[in-house]
Amino acid sequence: MSSKLVGDSAVHHVPHQIFPEDLNSHRTIYGGRVVELADRLAGHVAQRHSGRVCVTLSADSIRFLAPAVMGETLVFKASVNRAWHTSMEVGVKVLAENYQTGESRHIVSAYFTFVAVDESMKPIAIPEILPESNEERMRFNEAQARREQRLLLQGKKK
Repeated sequence: MSSKLVGDSAVHHVPHQIFPEDLNSHRTIYGGRVVELADRLAGHVAQRHSGRVCVTLSADSIRFLAPAVMGETLVFKASVNRAWHTSMEVGVKVLAENYQTGESRHIVSAYFTFVAVDESMKPIAIPEILPESNEERMRFNEAQARREQRLLLQGKKK
């Protein structure tokens, strides 16, 4: 199985205009709505990397840094940080853009773990990921540390 570059499956600009049905009683976007959109995009990136159906294994380190409001546009960015035998971590960054002022704010960061599965829903091997830039190498190394922490919390590693 051949390796793939991070850029082969990454997405750099997926917009979502905020509408009234996205807002909570504080007139900011529902956090769950942002997580749903991030999970869907991360799944798309995982499937682009693996060439297989991928299922969400976990979502962690979801950090809400700032609210987004009506009239702003969410901009999602996502890429595979690291791939193991059958699973991979996809990092998602969400910005809120104000089209009138041009201001862009980082509002959410999250990490999703996906498993590639075959037609019988059994885990299947996936390509390795090859980081090229310093930032990609940093995310690659940090993903391994997060994986080890997840395994510790699950009692699968001592």
